[in-house]
Amino acid sequence: MKKFITLITIVSLVSAVMTGCGKEDSGTVSTDGSTSMEKVIGALGEAFEENNSGVTFTYNPAGSGSGITAVAEGRCDIGLSSRNLKDEEKAQGLTETVLALDGIAVIVNPDNPVNDLDLETLGKVYMGEITNWKDIGGNDLEIVLIGREAGSGTREGFESITGTEDACRYRQELTSTGDVITTVAGNPAAIGYASLASVKETVKTLLAGGIVPTEETVKDGSYVVQRPFVLVTKSSTELSETAQKFFDYITSPEADEIISSAGAVPVN
Repeated sequence: MKKFITLITIVSLVSAVMTGCGKEDSGTVSTDGSTSMEKVIGALGEAFEENNSGVTFTYNPAGSGSGITAVAEGRCDIGLSSRNLKDEEKAQGLTETVLALDGIAVIVNPDNPVNDLDLETLGKVYMGEITNWKDIGGNDLEIVLIGREAGSGTREGFESITGTEDACRYRQELTSTGDVITTVAGNPAAIGYASLASVKETVKTLLAGGIVPTEETVKDGSYVVQRPFVLVTKSSTELSETAQKFFDYITSPEADEIISSAGAVPVN
């Protein structure tokens, strides 16, 4: 009888532990994904830590595809994607929540005299149909096409908008927004694309069809080279108390000013 009671006690304890596994709160919130979202999510994470003593926020800038995979495999609380989820990703039980909108800035070296390209011309440039800057108002230089790696949300957004999916003739495919900006800044013949929120003074931002990329033109839709910043969660897994609190905070109107200051456009 004593052994039987002991066995019941052990089973009860194990059951209690197993039940609480998915909800245990460690006081941390981990994010993983889009490098384009670094400035925005970093500012939000910093504000969250300041307002919640003892809480730790982490961010792994691994790219949109990696962030989506990390959520699916349970390696982070919230994934970060600079593109909408695909149908097959949603079929895995993943849910998307749009945090903000971001313009994709088309960038060139500051010494490049070209100031404006429409979508049709931009598409021809990236598909290799226009290969010299002199043909579109620039210097007599071969155009060097810089882009992001396969799986990048920025790349998928840019290619879908310009109609250049799987047709771009990249000279270099780089793994982060920062690398694209640095490479274009150092090459007078280069052209690239990067999150508007991350663009620095080391490069020149082109107009798209006469429209300057700003918060206002992204929000009203007149600047068409834009995409969403998406939070990715797993619908079958409940967030920890801390992660849920962070999620609720960054998707509330309270976070709008921080999102705007980081260069993106809040959707609230």
